[in-house]
Amino acid sequence: MNDTIEDHAPETHSDWPLRPWALAALLGLAGLGIHLIGEWGSDSWVPWRAALSAAVAFGALAFAFTLDRDRWKQPLAFAAIVALVMAGIAWRVASAGDHHADEPFWLAAGVVAIALALPLFQAGFHRLRWRTPYRQTHFHVWADAISAGGAVAFTGLSWLLLILLSTLFSAIEIDLLKDLVNEGWFGWTFSGAAFGAALGVLRNQLKIIGTLQSVVMLVFSIIAVPLAIALAIFIVAVLASGISVLWNATESPTPLLLSVAVASFILVNAVVRNGDAEASENRILRWAALVLALAILPLALLAAISTGTRISEYGLSPERLWGIVAVAVAVAYGLAYFVAPIRGGLTGWMERVRSANMHLAVGTCAIAFILALPLFDFGAISARNQVARLEAGKVAVDKFDFDALRWDFGDAGREVLEALASDDNAETARLAAKARARDKRVYRPQRDHNRDQRLANLRFGFDAPDLREDVTDLVRVAVWHCNKPCVALDLGEDDDGRRRIALVENGNVQWEVLPAEGAPEPAHMIENPQPEQNADSQVEIREWSGRRIYIDGQPAGTPFE
Repeated sequence: MNDTIEDHAPETHSDWPLRPWALAALLGLAGLGIHLIGEWGSDSWVPWRAALSAAVAFGALAFAFTLDRDRWKQPLAFAAIVALVMAGIAWRVASAGDHHADEPFWLAAGVVAIALALPLFQAGFHRLRWRTPYRQTHFHVWADAISAGGAVAFTGLSWLLLILLSTLFSAIEIDLLKDLVNEGWFGWTFSGAAFGAALGVLRNQLKIIGTLQSVVMLVFSIIAVPLAIALAIFIVAVLASGISVLWNATESPTPLLLSVAVASFILVNAVVRNGDAEASENRILRWAALVLALAILPLALLAAISTGTRISEYGLSPERLWGIVAVAVAVAYGLAYFVAPIRGGLTGWMERVRSANMHLAVGTCAIAFILALPLFDFGAISARNQVARLEAGKVAVDKFDFDALRWDFGDAGREVLEALASDDNAETARLAAKARARDKRVYRPQRDHNRDQRLANLRFGFDAPDLREDVTDLVRVAVWHCNKPCVALDLGEDDDGRRRIALVENGNVQWEVLPAEGAPEPAHMIENPQPEQNADSQVEIREWSGRRIYIDGQPAGTPFE
């Protein structure tokens, strides 16, 4: 096993004694700026504050990772571009409000684009293009990951020591440190400075980090062996038992499959490394890496089938569209890794993998950046698809999720819901109008196999047709009701004109409240009154008469009048 060859720092890198101090000052000031600019106690941020906070945070980090003593102009330009890009994305996210439904994914796409662009810039891709040495790019990927992880760990240890010291000094009634720890500005500044100092020390030791990379990759390559064996067994079992075994085991196999594919990708590269001279010579590890490289495509295809099945059953949503993007990237990597042994043979497949890594990294970076821009409205695409499914009869009206149009697809979904409220189909118009009138999201599971049985379990203690319809709608979406025979009782209106309903099931009484317009809002339990009590309060027993629910002559629940 040839594991003694070390990765070395790039020639452009130089040790800089002042680097820890410079980065501590840079990121400490950035932390203070983020505290002063941000609105951390607010549910929604003013767009300019969000944009400026993102620019300061990501721009400072990009500059810290790329700054060198004799090379600061290009890093400064790169950091400015990063700041501008992330500021624009943050502005868009903060401005989205409830007009869009997938704004967290925009920010995630921007972070992915920046994370991939960072090692490419460090390796000189902006100057060399496809002539960029893979060895340099691979080195920076691992060096950045190790440096960031080490800096985070140091920051955590610094906080632990600070809290310990503040407690120690508080024991002798010196509360300065304790008071500082509780100040928001100090926390942000201290965290930034600690992270910057640790990052500066680690960036000065890239030669040592290169050696540490070899150790980390050696450990990862050993893990590749059991994972390769497990995946081989898994794929054979799926082929023998049928893909339906995945659906029976979990309702969300796609994230699991993609996670395993990512783990396989990491472990393959732990064996492949920067070049053939540095790749592990151990035959077992090489065969394990080959198995994992070939397994990525089946895993990605299974994830694609899982996603396609879910879309076929439930239609598109913004989350599923982003899932399609993730699966497409996984399939691209899987296909490249699967073809590498075919085109390169057993002796040249590793070099094919390295070449594919460079091209796929640039492509993924570009895709992530494009998706972070306001070019696509996944909410509008999803809303049109859902309505098309309803109009084509692929989903029954009573099983269609009108609430998703109201809450999950942004303005595009609400526009479609408004149109459905005037639909020629009376049932469609009625349910759409109810969903439009709600002021709280009614969550329903995607797979409610017991819905028909729950509705069959429902009996009514009143005759009002409209109220029966509202209670039926309530039980239809509230999976915790009527799993056993249950009875709905009308308790009359409350002081706000809302209808009170009791659902009696298995001896238990649950109260629900229907708003005045009749749109059911599940899980609104009427609480017992709790008046304030103090030392002088008069507590006494009084006679009381009212109404309550009885089951076979026995009282159930608490009185409601």
